[in-house]
Amino acid sequence: MAAVAKADAKNDNTMRSTHLTIEAAADAAEKENQQISVAVVDRNGNTILAMRGDGVGPQSFESTVKKAYTAVSWNAPSSRLVKCLANVPTLKDIPGTLFLGGGASVTANSAPIAGFGGAGAPSTGLDEKSPGRRRRSGEVVRRGSPTDR
Repeated sequence: MAAVAKADAKNDNTMRSTHLTIEAAADAAEKENQQISVAVVDRNGNTILAMRGDGVGPQSFESTVKKAYTAVSWNAPSSRLVKCLANVPTLKDIPGTLFLGGGASVTANSAPIAGFGGAGAPSTGLDEKSPGRRRRSGEVVRRGSPTDR
C-alpha cells in the first residue's frame, strides 16, 4: 500500500513523517468512502504508530501491523509476497507476518527503513491505494529521497 511520507532530509523516520504517512493513507481511504486502520513499523518491525479506523472490524488493527512487518521484512509489498506462498507455503508460519495485500516497504537510498500497513477496506486492492507515487515494484518512496524518481 501505500502512502507516501514527506520526508525530512534525513533517511530515518521522524514523528512528523510517520504522522504524514498515516494522514495520507486516511485521506486516500476517505476519498474512496472507506474506513481503514493503519500502522507504521520501523526497520526492525517495531510498531511506531498504529491507529484503528472508525467503524472497521476488530481484526484490522492487528492486521495492519502484521502487513507492515511483512513488507519491511522482505522489502516488498505484501501483495507481491502472497505469490511466494505458492512455492513456499510455510512462509505464512513465520510469527508476526500476514501475507495479504495492504503492506508496503518505505525506502530511503533503496534500503527499507520502515513498513506501512493498511487494513479494513472491503478488498486488499483498496487497502493498497496510495495518494502519492509508487515505484513499479510497489514500494513506497519517501519524497525527497534519492529514490523518488
